[in-house]
Amino acid sequence: MRALLGNLATATAQEAKRADALYELAAGLQGSILIATAVVFIIWFHRSRVNAEHYTRDVCTLGRGWAIGGWFVPIGNLWLPYRVAKETWQASAQSAPDGSWRTVPLAPVRAWWTLRVGSLAVSRLGAVLYTKHTKDELPDGLRQALSVIALSELLDIVAAVLAILFVRKLTRMQKLPAVPYAAPQTGPQL
Repeated sequence: MRALLGNLATATAQEAKRADALYELAAGLQGSILIATAVVFIIWFHRSRVNAEHYTRDVCTLGRGWAIGGWFVPIGNLWLPYRVAKETWQASAQSAPDGSWRTVPLAPVRAWWTLRVGSLAVSRLGAVLYTKHTKDELPDGLRQALSVIALSELLDIVAAVLAILFVRKLTRMQKLPAVPYAAPQTGPQL
């Protein structure tokens, strides 16, 4: 990282403009891919929430619409989608063969969501630092801002990998055949 940022103080204006143009191009591509991925993910998220009702209705306390709308509520989007994901995950665990409730660890959901929210916070900090230090034109401050932005991007990548694992596991859980409740046995057991 230092090698990438080390020449910041000695870069020419032309090199700085080229780096800024490449950064803006990368940001535009990232934004386009993010929007396309978000649309597909939110459609899947809603569908998995609807599917969760097949297994149990008691666990899902938020309506189906929150699987979509929760992402667009200011401030609420920091916990509403997590709550829908957690309830969908728990409902999709299904029952054990003996009819008892089967629990599955929430670690995949919590890890994904914690990294997602953490990434948003670090990204915001990086944007504030970048704006401040580009106005000041201080190389050390700009280097610090770019380091925070790079950390944010790394957290985004890890959160995306955890989201993929969450999607795959939840999809597998929902593809398992529903286990019917065990019928009470009558008569002597052999």
